[in-house]
Amino acid sequence: MSTKIETPAEPTRRDVLRAVGAVAVGGIAAQTLAAPASADNATNVTNDVMVARDDAPLGARLQGVQHFGVTVQNMDRAYEFYTEVLGGTEVFRDGDFQGERIHNTLLTDQEIVARERKVNPLTLGVPNLKDGEQRLDVRFIQFDNVVIELLQYRDADQPAGSGDSFAEPRDHMSPAFPRSMHICFYLRDDVDFNKFIRDLEAESAKRGMTQVKANRIVTVTSEKERLAAPLESNSNPITEGLSDGWTLIYAKGPEGEQLEFVKALGPVKKRFADAFEAHRKRSEATGG
Repeated sequence: MSTKIETPAEPTRRDVLRAVGAVAVGGIAAQTLAAPASADNATNVTNDVMVARDDAPLGARLQGVQHFGVTVQNMDRAYEFYTEVLGGTEVFRDGDFQGERIHNTLLTDQEIVARERKVNPLTLGVPNLKDGEQRLDVRFIQFDNVVIELLQYRDADQPAGSGDSFAEPRDHMSPAFPRSMHICFYLRDDVDFNKFIRDLEAESAKRGMTQVKANRIVTVTSEKERLAAPLESNSNPITEGLSDGWTLIYAKGPEGEQLEFVKALGPVKKRFADAFEAHRKRSEATGG
């Protein structure tokens, strides 16, 4: 697999993985330093910890969610939205991924489906990374508590970061379709939700991102009616049941991707906090 990195000074995926590995090893080593031991004993303790971890339930072997990924039609447009509109920070970018190894890693299941249906994989939106006819580029965007990965599959002769994906976007983007996913952004407690949605749409429209549209809680039958709906219809506050204190609205991003914006106050905020604490204690009890 060959890669092309646009900014040499930025860390590559390999650099990040090495750093993560070093932190993990350092964490294990720190545990062994808690009690005086010889080098041989320290090695044995480290090995015991690793063996115990590999025998633990699957959930105890996780560190949580690392990122959410969204495949985009236009990388520069998506990058602008998630960094300049929503304020994320680029972690790094990498790209020009091609070759048999990466092709098989990402696309084996769809290749099998194409063979079973006796159709050209391209008709199912499967790129030919194996022979380098298409390439994959990625950019990672950091937010306060999660990372979003933007992916674009492009033709080999198309410059990285510009133009549209080699495959056409899907027309049906209803969240009711099985396998549909969404990215949920968490608003700060003191933010005016309705004004945030209005400003989000206005800022996106200024940048030509006409796909960025939020739903309304009142019935509208046209884009004109949606835009004319009162400001207070930009969010849905829930005031009863187990979701009491939850406020939400669904919106589309610049690539047609499904977004959600939420606030959690009052009882529902406590439910999340209690669940987080319970999960933390359970992880500690299982050696997390």
